[in-house]
Parts: sequence; C-alpha cells; structure tokens
Amino acid sequence: MGRVTERRKVLRIRDGAVSSRPDTLVAEEPLEIRLNGRPLAITMRTPGDDFALAAGFLVSEGVLAAASDLRNIVYCAGATADGSNTYNVVDVTTAPGVVIPDLTLERNVYTTSSCGLCGKASLDAVRTTARHPIADTPRLLVEPELLASLPDRLRAAQRVFDRTGGLHAAALFDEDGELLDVREDVGRHNAVDKLVGRALQSGNLPLSRTILLVSGRASFELAQKAVMAGIPMLAAVSAPSSLAVDLAAETGLTLVGFLRGSSMNVYAGEDRIALRAAAAPG
Repeated sequence: MGRVTERRKVLRIRDGAVSSRPDTLVAEEPLEIRLNGRPLAITMRTPGDDFALAAGFLVSEGVLAAASDLRNIVYCAGATADGSNTYNVVDVTTAPGVVIPDLTLERNVYTTSSCGLCGKASLDAVRTTARHPIADTPRLLVEPELLASLPDRLRAAQRVFDRTGGLHAAALFDEDGELLDVREDVGRHNAVDKLVGRALQSGNLPLSRTILLVSGRASFELAQKAVMAGIPMLAAVSAPSSLAVDLAAETGLTLVGFLRGSSMNVYAGEDRIALRAAAAPG
C-alpha cells in the first residue's frame, strides 16, 4: 500500500548557506477505477481512502446515489505483469438492478471544466443527472460569522499539510459549524470525492444539512460534486470559476468564494446566508 508521505533528499539554500537534508513530501500515485470489471478512469491521488474516493467519484458521475447502490469495492490483484498487487487499481461492483448511465460522452461533458465542450451542455448534464435536487430540501440558513470561522477549523485539522505543505483539503461541517469530516489529497477533487464516498458508505447521502469547504478555488468540477451529493452550500477560500457560478445559479447551490477572515463573496444562493438588515440612516 502506498504511503501518504515519502522522504526525498533536498538541497537546501538559506541566506547563502547550503545544506543537504531529507524532506517530507506528499505521495502521489495513479489510481485506476474500474466499474463492474471495466476500466473507467484514472486519477492521480494521495494513497489512502481509495475505496471512498472511488465511491465518491461514482456519485459525481451519477452512478451511485445511496449505499444500497453499492455491492462492494476491492483492490485488483494481479494488476501488474508479474501478478503483484500495487493497490493502485480498484474495482467497484454495483448492486443488482443499478442502471449504469452512458459514461462515454457524458463523462467528458460534465466532469472536466477544461474539456473544451459547451458550458450549456455541461450544466444540462449535471442538472439532468442529479439524484438529490438541492431545491427540494428544507432551506439551510447560515450566519456569515459562522462561515468566517470555518477556514481556521479546517486548517487546524490538516494533519498531513503540516508535514508537507503540499495538500488540498476539503471538509464537511454541519449547519452549526461542527466539523463532520475532513480529507486531504494532492488533488482537490479527490479530497471532495473521499468525503462524499465516506458519506455514501455510511448511508448519509444526501448531505442536505451540510457545508462543504475547500482549501483552494471553486471550480465547476467541485460545484458539480457538491450538487450530485445534495450539498446545499459550497465555500472556498479562493475564487470560483464562471461556470461554477452558472451551475450554482442553475441548481440552487449557495456558492461562497474568497472566504478569508471576516470577508467573503456570495456568488449564488444568497438566501441561505443570514444577513442582518442594514441600519437605516438616521
């Protein structure tokens, strides 16, 4: 099994002084995801929570929506020429009766914000495949002060980042700001998949009373993953993309960007932010 971190020799230069020392780096290895025995996708990830990552990925693909849709997940033995197990190939078996969508063209349409295809087609694909419509759930109402406190809580929970400085993080909070789960990965989309996959395995989808916080920017892909998991609010410490904002507006997702200190920008779904009325000029 691959490790989360690895050691590499580094030449260190500080104020003209040169020294050699080992450095702790985040591990990065490929993970091939197979669906019912057929190769589906390869992602570069930090080893760990691989089954959750695969399950979460398939939630965002519209294949899985509940724990009952999943039969099992296993590592594939004999994935190399000599028959050894690299723990870099997983096979997901769906439960009998689960209808598998066409993942050939559709995957390319709505999982990659840089796929070069029409933005409207991407929005339509997510809207038509979402199994947990956000607009159908009771409204979540969050105060700005609570949102402002979440990045510090996420940072305090990033154990591997403290050793490497090279990981993205994603965290789930409840509506009262309590940390429910946090995952780290070299890929921000993988960190979210690990969160969603763990929730699916625990029977907790849809995540309709939660806030998803990501440590970087809010891309279309991350907004898509939130929508597919039924998460009503996505907050990011950096900027959203234009297509992420469009998707949030189309689906009812609350999208918050530049969440830093007491400041934030709300790009969509502002009805879930509990704003105090401005005092009348007197």
